[in-house]
Amino acid sequence: MDLNNQVDNLVKVSESWWPLVLQYGSRFLLAVVTLGIGWWLINMVTRKLGSLLALRKADLALQGFISSLANIILKILLIVSVASMIGIETTSFVAVIGAAGLAIGLALQGSLANFAGGVLILLFRPFRIGDWIEAQGMSGTVDNIQIFHTVVRTGDNKTVIIPNGILSNGIITNTNRQSTRKVVFDIGVEHDADLRQALQVLLEMAQDPRVLLDPAPDAVVAALGDNAITLSLRVWTKTGDYGSVVSHFNIEARDRLKAADIAIPAPQRMIRVMQEAAAK
Repeated sequence: MDLNNQVDNLVKVSESWWPLVLQYGSRFLLAVVTLGIGWWLINMVTRKLGSLLALRKADLALQGFISSLANIILKILLIVSVASMIGIETTSFVAVIGAAGLAIGLALQGSLANFAGGVLILLFRPFRIGDWIEAQGMSGTVDNIQIFHTVVRTGDNKTVIIPNGILSNGIITNTNRQSTRKVVFDIGVEHDADLRQALQVLLEMAQDPRVLLDPAPDAVVAALGDNAITLSLRVWTKTGDYGSVVSHFNIEARDRLKAADIAIPAPQRMIRVMQEAAAK
């Protein structure tokens, strides 16, 4: 009799719990399946994202960072969605995550600005490693591009670290972006000099293998000054030859103009001395 009562009680309990088991069990099973499929899809998407960045020749540091960041964010969203499927209240959980993110963002706003600037630099590539740039009052060769700062080596071999936040928001002059550069070489001659002969001397000076023929070299009278007439030689050269061509013109201009009896005026300064007459 007692055994029958126990069986009856067990049947009644199972009848009351069985719908709950079916309800929550099906939810749990669906959540596990969703988690597994979602996890696999996220990994596949992030791999495709890395391949896309590689095809666009993005920096290796940027490829790994963006792929990892996207993977983490998508998996957090997946876990929150799975938790809501099971029946866990996620509103407060999301609010806590948002509040924590806001607090961290306010505390690290300077670093986040540098981080965002680094992402923009790595993504849009206004300069590359090895380029000579002028930015934030500094000029030098880019040695390294990090996610928070850029390392620049100056002409006298100093290492300058520039935060990416101000670097990405400022004016950047990249002298290596274009394959050719225009050399504008100005020099002054005496007022009584033969200008046509002087211009011909400058054009002969431009007959150098480093000077490009297209566009053709040009020599003009740039200005009539008080102490000298300024002549200007304008040529195009490869970017890598710019400095050596300017140095070559400085040496050749003095010697060739001197050989043609065309004087280069020295700097002049007028000093007036006034002597006050004696009272008597």
